Amino acid sequence: MSTNQMDLEAMAEALARSPDYRVLRRLVARPPYIPAIGQEVRTGILLDTETTGLDHARDEIIELGMVKFDYTGDGRIVGVRDTFSAFNEPSASISPEVTALTGITDEVVAGHKFDDAAVNAFVDDSVVVVIAHNSGFDRKFAERYWPVFEHKAWGCSMSEIDWRKHGFVGSQLGYLLNGAGFFHQAHRAVDDCHALLEVLAFELPTTGSPALALLLETARRKTLRVWAEQSPFELKDSLKRRGYRWNDGSDGRPKSWYIDVAEAAFADEIAFLRTEIYFRDADPRVQELTAFSRFSARI
Repeated sequence: MSTNQMDLEAMAEALARSPDYRVLRRLVARPPYIPAIGQEVRTGILLDTETTGLDHARDEIIELGMVKFDYTGDGRIVGVRDTFSAFNEPSASISPEVTALTGITDEVVAGHKFDDAAVNAFVDDSVVVVIAHNSGFDRKFAERYWPVFEHKAWGCSMSEIDWRKHGFVGSQLGYLLNGAGFFHQAHRAVDDCHALLEVLAFELPTTGSPALALLLETARRKTLRVWAEQSPFELKDSLKRRGYRWNDGSDGRPKSWYIDVAEAAFADEIAFLRTEIYFRDADPRVQELTAFSRFSARI
């Protein structure tokens, strides 16, 4: 570290000790590390995709970024094992809207194709969990392209942590990264994976543990998906206020409102449906979800 860098770091440390200032450091991706012999760690992957649209059944992935990392049993990140970054030329031109959102143009992806063997080798048997910052989106695309993702446990760093409860202003990755003390100028999907790594490594002041520990704890819990099929149309606002989401049936799932609840809240949810929606002892369709099935297009 140069003298000038040392001076800047000293100033940053002095500002950080004051309650009147908040210091943001430029995010520098962690270099790969070599695991210590005998060290007990688990391996996960952070994944991000950029696509030509929102429909996982028709639109295409144009960029895939992944960071493979090791963590301890209590959710502390040990180091980065490897990274993966690749572009893919879609079958049709990239729309101006997608380019404005991602910065990816037809010229950037021209001639690029995913190496499926390389993706499968990266997502090897050592990987016990895949995490994305919107797994409800990324998992559906990933498992359509590479079936290896169908057999992995998934976690969602956006929805499986109540970030506002832990002092953050929102769940957008940029907000979280700033809250963890960093900023970055993302250009590639893998850059967002490196950013997410630091967010998950951040020790939450409310728990004293890394955010990853809380995410893993939530992901491991079984949840129940309750379908309010054939519910009266005039009561749709009651369902929306309760947190139900609409599925239009185009994906093969029921054309119905549904909600995902923890096991402890299941009895209350059934009581709500019976007393305020159906007005009878209805037995709605229920699906059990785990980290292996949650966020999948198959559920």
